[in-house]
Amino acid sequence: MSTAEVREWLTTDETAHTFFARMAAERPPLVTPPLHRLPLRPGNVVEIAGPSSSAKSHILLQVVVDCILPKEWNGVCYGGLELSVMFIDLDCRFDVMRLVQLLKFRINGINRSGVEVMHGLGDVGDCICDEELVRKCLERFLYVRCYDSIEFLSTLKTLNYQLQTRQQHISVVRFMIIDSIGACYWVDRASTSFPLGSNNRYFHDCIL
Repeated sequence: MSTAEVREWLTTDETAHTFFARMAAERPPLVTPPLHRLPLRPGNVVEIAGPSSSAKSHILLQVVVDCILPKEWNGVCYGGLELSVMFIDLDCRFDVMRLVQLLKFRINGINRSGVEVMHGLGDVGDCICDEELVRKCLERFLYVRCYDSIEFLSTLKTLNYQLQTRQQHISVVRFMIIDSIGACYWVDRASTSFPLGSNNRYFHDCIL
């Protein structure tokens, strides 16, 4: 940095509001709840750990909903990131109907709030979910199911090519979610004694 650039940087008169607006534009944070409480940036890896039935997968689905929802649709602010998510299912227990249910519940909740504000209505149970909006949201959800660690490694190896080929049809993939990373652990541990020339060689090729 030259002396002139240093002097210009030191003499810049910038309010806090302008600074935070500029930083948000230059380095947009990942603001999807509940991850908005962490200082996350693109490239960070977060592991959600806990005992069985502790809502780990539910948290991931909430993150998915926040990502695939649009910022605004037909004049209604939904506050989503309007970005794509890739969900790699290693447990093979993903329930797409559960995702659709959560998505519609969020959309209906926002629509009901808007009707109450505009008309002061107490009973807005008849609000109908916009199926076109649901379809647009689900187009941003990329789902991959892997039955073993070899398929998982093959997916990771071809991931960049797959995303490039679909780039013209989908928005930027902001999150890659893996549920769960340890799903194949015990199977792989039991198969470490495979003889040479079997799947071990293919497993090694996938890593390379």
